[in-house]
Amino acid sequence: MSDLSDLYQEVILDHNRRPRNFGALADANRRAQGHNPLCGDRLQLYLKMDGERIENVSFEGSGCAISKASASLMTEAVRGKSVAEAGVIFDRFHELVTGDRVADLDDEVLGKLAVFGGVREFPVRVKCASLAWHTLKAALAASNEVAKTE
Repeated sequence: MSDLSDLYQEVILDHNRRPRNFGALADANRRAQGHNPLCGDRLQLYLKMDGERIENVSFEGSGCAISKASASLMTEAVRGKSVAEAGVIFDRFHELVTGDRVADLDDEVLGKLAVFGGVREFPVRVKCASLAWHTLKAALAASNEVAKTE
């Protein structure tokens, strides 16, 4: 394994072992549930919105290392961002994990999220990595539907 792959794997394992922003957010004014029926990952996402800005975000749930790490890194990436900025990050992340070609990584937009670039090689894992993101979209839209990866 290359040094870069080792680093990426270590970031994912660290966020799985010690997820950031894990737990219910008492003053959340938006919530959404996510479920990956393929592997059973479940997620509850909490947002505290201040107008169009994500003031605070947290999650609870259970799932594989990729799913939990993705949710943890997502919360760090979108906290303090506007809905539009979060949408741009969502689009770049989605392109990163589903694109047919290797996307030109925009470190300014993706930052640590670039660790999920290798997920595209494992289609089943794409759903694990994207569950938190689809749940974020549902929360931002104030949807009562359970976000799914299918």
